[in-house]
This record gives sequence, C-alpha cells and structure tokens, in this order.
Amino acid sequence: MTRTAVWLACLLLTTAPAWAAEVTVTGKVYQERDGKPGRGPTDPGLAGVQVSNGETIVRTAADGSYALPVRDGQTVFVIKPDEYRFPAASNGLPGYWRHYAPQGSPRLKYDGIAATGAGTRHWDFALEPVEDAASARDGFEMLVFSDSQTASRQDIGYYQRAIVEPIVGKHPARLGTTLGDIVNDDLSLYPAINKVTAQLQVPWFHVPGNHDLDMDAGDDRHSLDSWRAVYGPDTYAVEEGGASFVFLDDVVYDPTARPKYIGGLRADQFTFLGNYLKGLPRDRLVVLGMHIPLFDAEPGRETFRHADRKRLFALLKDFPNVLVLSGHSHTQRHYYHSAAEGWQGAKPLHEYNVGAACGAFWSGVKDSNGIPDATMSDGTPNGYAVLSVKPAGDYALRYYVARAPDDYQIALHAPRVLRKGAYPAWGVYANVFMGQDDTLVEYRVDDGAWQPMKRVVQPDPRLLEENVADDTAERLRGFDRSPEATPSPHLWRGALPTDLAAGAHKVEVRAVHGDGPTATASTTYRLQVASP
Repeated sequence: MTRTAVWLACLLLTTAPAWAAEVTVTGKVYQERDGKPGRGPTDPGLAGVQVSNGETIVRTAADGSYALPVRDGQTVFVIKPDEYRFPAASNGLPGYWRHYAPQGSPRLKYDGIAATGAGTRHWDFALEPVEDAASARDGFEMLVFSDSQTASRQDIGYYQRAIVEPIVGKHPARLGTTLGDIVNDDLSLYPAINKVTAQLQVPWFHVPGNHDLDMDAGDDRHSLDSWRAVYGPDTYAVEEGGASFVFLDDVVYDPTARPKYIGGLRADQFTFLGNYLKGLPRDRLVVLGMHIPLFDAEPGRETFRHADRKRLFALLKDFPNVLVLSGHSHTQRHYYHSAAEGWQGAKPLHEYNVGAACGAFWSGVKDSNGIPDATMSDGTPNGYAVLSVKPAGDYALRYYVARAPDDYQIALHAPRVLRKGAYPAWGVYANVFMGQDDTLVEYRVDDGAWQPMKRVVQPDPRLLEENVADDTAERLRGFDRSPEATPSPHLWRGALPTDLAAGAHKVEVRAVHGDGPTATASTTYRLQVASP
C-alpha cells in the first residue's frame, strides 16, 4: 500500500462517525417486581433469556446480563419465554425492544425513527411472570386480526365498534396479532388505532403490510421506519405455552417497480430465522405470521418471490408442526403447500389466509348502526380468527364474523319461490367460511335424508345480488359499493326439489371439517302452483 493510500485509510477511520461502526450494547433482562419503571434493587436478573438484534441471538447470563453487537438501524429485542409476559409500554403495547439509530431516519413524510443517541449501556428489559404459565401448555387461544386497514378516524370507529368492542373483556386470549395493513397509508393514525386495540387488554404483536410503508423512502431499508418507530422490530419471535410465533415483514419495497413491492424476505431475516430455529425442539409448534401469502395470488403471477419461498421452506422442512398465517388478499382460504411449490416436509404445509377485519375496505351498505357491510369478494363477511393452540404441536382455527353470533359459520342463499313441478335446476348455496377441500357439507329438506352438496368454484350469489343492486341504484348506496364478486373457494350447492307440496319448505345445511365442531344454518323456500 502506498503512503497516500495509508493516509487516506487513516483519514476515513478517524473521520467516520462513531455511529456508523458496529458497537456492543449491554444490559440486563430482569423480573419486574417493584412495579416501578426501570430495574430496581429488588428486581432480579433472569438467566437464559434470548436477546436479538434481528440476526444474532444471545442468551442472558446467570445474573440476567447480556452483550450484543448492533449496527445503525438495528433493533434490540427480547424473545419472550413461555412463562413470562412483557409489561405494557405507555401506548398499551408490549414493551420489549429498543432501536439503535444514532442519526434517526432520513427525512420522511411521517416521523420515522427519532435519533436515539449513541449510548450502549443499561439496555435493560423487564419481564413479568405469568401465574398460570403451566396451564397454557394444556392449551391457549390467540386472537388473529388482519388488514384493519383504516384510512380515517371514521374507519377506526368502525374497527372499534365492529371488531373490538364486541369482545372486550370477553375473550381469554393470551396474545393477539394484526397481520399487516394496520392503516391504509396514513401512518399518523397508528396512535389512534393502537388505543382501540389496547382496550382488549391482550398482549398484541403487529406485522407490517404494504399499506404501512413509508412510500417516500428511497429504498427498502427505510421503508418501514415510521412503522418501526411505533411497533419495534419487523422480524421477531414470541414464545407462549409451548409454541413459537415468528412474525415476519415479508413486504419488499422497490420504489422503481410497479407495484412498488413484492412478497419476499431479506438476508438478515433468514439469518435470524435460522439462528432461532436451531435452538427449538423439532416437535414444537412453529407459527409464522406475515402479511403477503406464500402462495401466488393467481397462476403464473409471482407475488411472493419463489426463491425466497424455497429458502424459507428449507429452514422449516424438519419441523412437523408448522402453521403459516397470512393476510393481504381480503378474502379467506386454506392453502396446503406441497412438493409442487418446493415444500419438502413430511406433510403438506398449512397456510391459513385470514379474512380481513375491514372486509372489503369498510365498503358496502351501512346497517342501522352506521357500520358498512364490508363483505369480501369471496362472500366472507369481515371479522377475525382465533387460533387454539393445543398440546403436542396441534392446533385448531375458527373464524368469527363481526357483530354476529359465534355460531354464524355458514351463509346461505336460496330462491324465495319456485314453481311446483318445475325442473329442479335451482339450488341452495352454502358459503362455509372455513370450508376446505375435505369439508363435508350436506343438506336436507323438511327433515328428509341428508344429502351431500357439491363444491363449486363460482361467485357467491349473495354478493352478486349486492353488485346488481349497486349497478341499478340511482344513487350511491354507501360510501363505496360492495366489491365485485369473485369465485369463492368455499362455496357448495345443492339442488332444491320442486316435487313437494305447495307451500313453505325448510332447508338445513351442516358442515364438518375434520374433528371440529359441526356448523349449521337453515333457510326456507316456497313452492307455488303456477297459473297457465
């Protein structure tokens, strides 16, 4: 190396800002006992707790201490063990993270991450013991929301009245999640919607979506700065009751592309996931929460990068109990990944694409309480899901329709009147919201014999009715009309008999999936003698 080159290298080393280099932060993870902010003299350190910077994972020493390397822009967070919970931060969300961002975010429309200074000591995190931690291993429930997608304070009011208020204080969930698109591009609404979600008094963990992006960011690195300023790390893990939940940002932002994002994962996320999975027992239930589904939205259109999906599948293949939860589509379906998509596990990988809390973007005719109908294009009403975690890696899922009885699991459509003796060309349609390929759906008329219904992939006639009503209306029926009906993957049909007596006839439908509860619904139609 020449003397000039040496001089330039020394100049760069001496003039580069201190925050640009990797530093080591230190702190303790401790058990909160005195109820006061910060670690007090009676708050003991906790050994063996995992702490991460989003790539590297370390465990605390016997006294709760840890040391962790960080770079500018990384977030340090605790991976909560089964038997503990995080104290709530001032906004009601779990407090478990801290950004290392000495210079803060570049100038953005929304606030981004504020400069944090360069202090590297006393990065302490509190955990509180859970009294009934042992009982959680016998099973617990998790609330799963997706796409609340509020564009205004009025939408937040819909979210509060339709989704949150009906279950405040009534649900025993141990944790909850929102799988992205928390708001609809207006990131200033985060405090308002968080205030509503916190009313559930359930530890709540968020995933970013494409409508949570800083769309004025210059690159993917800063595209979630405003989201991260509120919610912390975009990729992290939480443990509860013998199950591991890994929440992933899978929205890759590219301001030069159209659209400006695609589904995928970054290199640092694969590093974190690989390091985390190395320490897990193989029979543990692993639940991945993300926004964009792993399956393609339509054949031939790559909406999640296939190379990233293959790499993710390689990390997960040795775990027999894996569930993927996703959102984004504003429809609902179950999808089973197989070798055709590169999955090499012992059994197909189950992905549940959760129906949106906002349904079809808070659209449709408003009810008597002023809340939009919000039925999605596949005929599923807006709502939320509950994941029931069971022992030995097992689980169950159930969908709950907003503002409806818990047993509303099937929506029926049938003609009101048919001609007696007509050719039986008209049928009853059953939209089984949680229906899958192997769901047994049957119907009977007037307490007759149960008969199988045929699964059909076509639009739900109930939503087609709304489309026609919107088309023929002289004035807008709502702020936004209902979505155009699309083929539903969970629709069944049964032909209605016309050779019965004139008058009203009862139609009953039942649906059973696996060993789950039987869902039922009923309706009526009339047979009329037509005059020549």
